[in-house]
Amino acid sequence: MILSGKEIKNRLDGDIIIDPFNDSQLGPNSYNLRLHRELIVYDEKILDMKKKHRLKNIIIPQEGLVLQPGRLYLGRSIEYTKTDNVVPMIEGRSSIGRLGIFIHITAGFGDVGFSGYWTLEMFCVQPVRIYPGVEICQIFYHTIAGEYDRYISDKYQNNTGVQPSLLYTELQKQNEI
Repeated sequence: MILSGKEIKNRLDGDIIIDPFNDSQLGPNSYNLRLHRELIVYDEKILDMKKKHRLKNIIIPQEGLVLQPGRLYLGRSIEYTKTDNVVPMIEGRSSIGRLGIFIHITAGFGDVGFSGYWTLEMFCVQPVRIYPGVEICQIFYHTIAGEYDRYISDKYQNNTGVQPSLLYTELQKQNEI
């Protein structure tokens, strides 16, 4: 079951934390998350799964930044979220999708117990200007049935900013075995 907007609000400061929270961002069954002004892009032509990558930081100015097709931009939500007893998921807002902006490639599914900022894997089908603070995606929550283990991760849990892929840390551990 997906929680209603009213239920999301009822569970604030309990199983759901959204900080900061603003009533105007609450929808019938989701909450709109805003885009932070910081982005990162990979500063390499070829990305190797087994290696840490060079990154370039970009700050979105108030007058906006034009995203270019064929480039992956990693951003993050302004809002910090934390869950217990519910499974968080994000999707791009339909108004954003209708501009040809994809907000997540495959990472829209969260885990029960996730705590941190949402990293957004953004790309577009044609050049489009974006702005800091825009309501870019929506978070919604599923109930979870049965016993579960809370999410723990030495990679992404309790992050404080945009998170590039840390897959190389897993692959390095596999090579040590």
